[in-house]
Amino acid sequence: MTLKRRFCLLAGLAACVFLTLLFTGCESRSISDSGYKRHAYSYSGSKVGYRGELNEFDVLGVERGGQITEEQIVRSLDSASRIKLRKGSSILLIQSGASQPDAPMRRALEVNFNVLPFSGQPPRTNTESYAKSLRLAAAQAGCETILCYWGSLESARRDLETKTVSWVPIVGWVVPDERQHMRIQLRMAVIDVRTGHWTMFAPESFESRAMSDKLSRESSDQGQVEKLKKLAYEAVANDLTKIYAY
Repeated sequence: MTLKRRFCLLAGLAACVFLTLLFTGCESRSISDSGYKRHAYSYSGSKVGYRGELNEFDVLGVERGGQITEEQIVRSLDSASRIKLRKGSSILLIQSGASQPDAPMRRALEVNFNVLPFSGQPPRTNTESYAKSLRLAAAQAGCETILCYWGSLESARRDLETKTVSWVPIVGWVVPDERQHMRIQLRMAVIDVRTGHWTMFAPESFESRAMSDKLSRESSDQGQVEKLKKLAYEAVANDLTKIYAY
């Protein structure tokens, strides 16, 4: 293969990769960092103060790297019991990554419970006692249960047929319309404050499709985010009540 032909093939491959990135894409965002900020052909949240997510092991009190015996595993299994939530009881609500839980989630749970919001920002030092600290804080507030939830927003984009704007100064400049397909997925840990026993569950995922142009892209994106959050939060509150409340 001649050097010229090889250069042409590499140039063609690079162009294909560029066009793929330009006209199609996907991303994942935390529900706690779900804002819209555009960089060159990539989209990411930009919420001030976002420091990342809580670690499930720390929240649930699962020790990592310690000496765990078979006897401990058997005792834990023998003492395990079904988690129950008493309607009207107080719960400590935590949204991983957020300084406080989203208001729609609080409202959805307040139908059946007394909700006390609590910070979900990760501790600056990763200690195994974090789970006990959460349980102590909940106990001091009179909460029987801790609810901690994680969520992600996944989206894929594909540009539609472009439309040429003939009256702009630059000949051939195009403004692509874009259809965004987005879905939300949640999972929640339910922790008994008195015993430390826990369980996890996830509601069904929800999807949304919306078309936008260059000027309406941010508002369309955030509209999808709020719509999906509301649907998912109401679903998780409904499932929680059906499965665990009495």
